[in-house]
Formats: sequence, C-alpha cells, structure tokens
Amino acid sequence: MSVKNSLQAWDYVVFAAMLVMSTAIGIYFAIKSRRVKGKATEEFLIGNRQISAYPIALSLAASFLSAITVVGGPAEVYLYGIMVLLYNVAAFFTIIITCLIYIPLFYRLNIISTYEYISRRFGLAVKYQVVSSFLLYMFIYLGIATYTPALALSEVTGINLWISIITTGCVCTLYTTLGGIKAVVWTDVLQICVMLAGLLALLIQGLIQVGGIAKVWRTAEHGGRLNFFDFDPDPRKRHTFWTTVIGGTFVWVAIYSSNQAQIQRYLACKSEKEAKKAIFLNWFSMLGVTVTACMCGLIMYAVYETCDPMEAKRISNSNQLTPLLVLDILSHVPGVPGLFIASAFSGTLSTISSGINAMTAVFVEDIIKPNWRSWNYLSDDRRTMISKFLAMTFGGLTMLLAGLTSILGENVMQLIRSIDGVFLGPLLGVFTLAALFPNSNSKGAFVGMLFSSVLNLLLGIGSQVYPAAARFTRKLKISAAGCHLFNVTSSSSTNVTSLLTIEMSPASNKTNSLFEDIFSISYGYYTPFGCLTAVMIGLLVSMVTGGAKDVDKALIAPIIHTIHNFLSKQEPAVPVPESGIRLLETSPEKSFNTDHQPSNLQSETFLTPSSGN
Repeated sequence: MSVKNSLQAWDYVVFAAMLVMSTAIGIYFAIKSRRVKGKATEEFLIGNRQISAYPIALSLAASFLSAITVVGGPAEVYLYGIMVLLYNVAAFFTIIITCLIYIPLFYRLNIISTYEYISRRFGLAVKYQVVSSFLLYMFIYLGIATYTPALALSEVTGINLWISIITTGCVCTLYTTLGGIKAVVWTDVLQICVMLAGLLALLIQGLIQVGGIAKVWRTAEHGGRLNFFDFDPDPRKRHTFWTTVIGGTFVWVAIYSSNQAQIQRYLACKSEKEAKKAIFLNWFSMLGVTVTACMCGLIMYAVYETCDPMEAKRISNSNQLTPLLVLDILSHVPGVPGLFIASAFSGTLSTISSGINAMTAVFVEDIIKPNWRSWNYLSDDRRTMISKFLAMTFGGLTMLLAGLTSILGENVMQLIRSIDGVFLGPLLGVFTLAALFPNSNSKGAFVGMLFSSVLNLLLGIGSQVYPAAARFTRKLKISAAGCHLFNVTSSSSTNVTSLLTIEMSPASNKTNSLFEDIFSISYGYYTPFGCLTAVMIGLLVSMVTGGAKDVDKALIAPIIHTIHNFLSKQEPAVPVPESGIRLLETSPEKSFNTDHQPSNLQSETFLTPSSGN
C-alpha cells in the first residue's frame, strides 16, 4: 500500500497559507522597525525589551516543542507508553526554579546574550568554551528539527526531501532576517496555534473513528500504554518515573537557564514581573500541546492495535507513524491533512527562527563586539545589516545540517533527548557554579565543563557501541495479527505468532560487562550526570586553586543573598563598618548594576549582613 501522493489541492492551499502568513509577519515587522531610530540592533535582537508576557509565553512554548513533539510525540506514546507526559511535571518544577534563580539574575544584569554573564563571572576562556558548545548544540538540534517535518511531507506527498528542507529553511530565514525577534515571537504565536489545531484535528477524528475516549483509554490500558508510574530504580531502564521527572527537570532547567534561544525571549519582556508571568503561562501552553500529542499517540495505538504498520511493512521506521495515521483517518476530509502537515512545519519554523535569532545574538554580542574594535563606531543601521547577514548565514547552515540528519533513522524523541543530555548537562553545570556558588572560580568552571563534556561525549558514543540490552529498551506489545483487514501482505513465510512482539519476552541470561552496564544508562540521566559532574569537579578545582576573590554581588543569584541574609539574622549581631551600611542601603537597581564595583566593595557587598537582596 503506497502512502504517497494522497494530498489534495485544499491541503496544499492550507499549507501554503501558513507559509505566506509567516512571511507576511516578518515583512510587517521589518517595515515597522524602520521607524525605530538609534536602537535598530537592539530592536532586531530583543525588541527593545517591550514585548508583553502573552506572546512571549506562546513563543517559549513553540520554540522547543517543535515538530519533534507533533511528529515524534504520538509515535513515542505508541511504542513506549504515555510516560513522556510526566515531562510536564518536570517542566513545572523548572518554571519555579527559573523564576526563583535565573530570571532575577539575568534580567537585572540588563544583558542581551546570557554568555556575557559567564564572561563577567568567569572570564573569556570559559565564555568561549560555553559559546562553542551552545553553537554546536543548536546546529545539531536545528538540523534534526528541520529534517523531521520534511520527512513527514516527503513520505505523504512524494515531494523530494531536499525541496521540503529548502522550502522550510528559506521561509524561516526570510522572516527571521527581515523582522528580527518580534517577527519570531509573533510567528511563533501563529505557529503554536496551527500546531495545536493540527493535533486537535487528528485527535477529534481519531476519537470518532475509534469509538470515543472510553474505548481509546481501555485499549491503551490493555496494551500497557498507561504506564504513568514505573518506579523501577534501575538507571539502565529507558523510561521510568525517575528518569522522566528527575532527568526531565535537569533538561528543562538547562534550557531555561543556559540556552540563549529561551533566555532571549523572557529578557525581551517589559519587566521582570512580565518575564515571570510569561514563564508560567508558557507551561500551560506546553501542557495543552503535549497532552494533545500524547492522546494522539493513544489513538494511534487504538487504530493499529492489531496491525502494526512497521511489522506490516507499510512504513520503514517509527518517524513515519504519525504521517501515516493522518492519511489513514483524515485523507477523506479536504484540507485537514494539509492542516496537520502545516502544524508539523509550524513547529519547525518556530524552532529554527528562535535558534537563528539566538545564534545571531550570541555571535554579535560574544564574538564580534569584544573582538572587533570598530564595531562600536559603525552606524546602527550597519550593525543591524551585519546581524541580518549572520541570521541568513545561520539559516543556510541549518538547511545543510538538516540534509545530513536525513541519514539518521533513530526515533526522533530519543535522538533529541540524547543530544540534549550530552550538551546541556555541562552547560547547566557551569551556570550553576556561576549563579549559586560564590567561591567557584574560572579555573574550576573551565576544568569542570571540559571534564563533564568529555565524559558525556564518551557516554553518548559508548551507548552506540554498546547498545542497551533489549530488556532495558524494549518497546511495548505490538501485533500484526489483524493486518489482513488492511489488505497488507506480509512475508508468506511468517506466521501470526512470529509477528507478535511481547513486552515480557524472556530476558537473556548473558551477564553484561562493566562497560555494557555503564553505557546502558538511560539517556534521561545524561543531563543530570553532566551537570553534577561539572559542579563537583568545578568546586573541587576552585577549592584547590584558592576559590574566587571579590565576586561582584550582581553576578550571584539574588536568592543566595536572601538565604545568606536570613542565616545572618540568626547569628549574634556583629558591628558593621559605616561604609558597609551605606553600600547595603543602596537601591536594588544600583545593587544590581552591570558594572563591576571596586574590588574592596565587592567583598563587603556579598559578606556584609543586610536586610535586602
């Protein structure tokens, strides 16, 4: 049975309308930005910090949900169960941590690039180490996020994969280059609405076809897909409550505390209060999309309960499951398959545009400005043109890397989480050292991140050399016993019994070697492992090398000062020098000045008890 060339004219109209509207938003903000005089570069990168919480919230949600959620999310639930829904619990913990620690820290520093903060805290060597890791991570991530919907479109329409990739990349690069951050944010608003609409169309029609939510739920329960609470402590098991909640929390904290693509959005808010509001609203947006995607996964299982498409040879890998489901249950409704394809592409466009804008900001703020002395003497229009040229360049490189990603055949959800773990853990470790440990120094941060990155990379490579044993990564029960109903012919030498893959298959008696056990660790633990390794090594090296001296109070998370002040009040009062009293009565704005204070005051700033932050 062919799954190609099934789209109708109305499907292409719906898809094209989404692309045209996204481009129109970029053109609108490009025209509007010409009225901004003197701050064109800041307008392009962070919208002059005048964007309200509501569009920022939707943009934050759209940026990292992406097409990986739209296409890979339902397939993940179909194959491994609904455990991934617990990532929303991890995301909620992340929102609290971000609002308590990172938003107050970054917002009061008045920075554009978050890696400027690392430069102030630890110096240039650590900054370039972090910037290099971020840029490499974003290129790989964007390549995968671009490839995923391109694959979906090529599988259901027969359009060449490269045409799909180039179309996505060109449209996204165009409106990002023209309109800057405001175009990115407002197209994200449009695109997350399209993403949700596509998933809802699949959900509603699926419920109608299967026979209602009760039947979907019963079927999922019978098939073991409602595995919310698996408390198995074995770290080698792919998904458990612990890997999802603990590992997911570390991943999301890393994204919201050390990833420029997310931080740049909440720094574009009008105030710190608006930034916190945006973060909380963002969680509800994410919850709506992910719950809908997971429900589509349960519907997928209800539809294919007795005829797994991969066993029946209808598709070649799990990335094609969701597009196939769309064709099977929506192809008779004009325009609706096109809406779903548009939703997948909307996820890609939002992710690519956010990434391009973030990489441009980092390249300008952390590489060009510190090293090109003539930068500050250029006209603002000239600086903006250079920024736009960089955005266009990064867009082109993203398309190239998307093409290279096409050689990968893994499950996209597992692939992207593994890459998150390898890169985000060490990055989070450095930011944790900088924000929460005043005694950590540049030597500790550099060695900690280097050591952590090497270990995480070895862990990632080792997991490919020594794949986890089948009992740790096995898929849930699937069947091809009813495939004759689909008029699909399997191999004549294969009987029904051999087409069943049962979850409780006998475990091998083979004893794993030490290396096999280490490299079988779930990818959900990569980020916690990388972060904690960087922190522990960083603190050890900092202690051996004498620790940090005279750290500017503005560079430590305000919550640390609050805790310090609270603990100080529990101790007997100590006479305070008159200069210390005057310093600590300074207004919050002055206390968080972005300039370094004189070294003799920095020490007093952090060590003197006070009543403020």
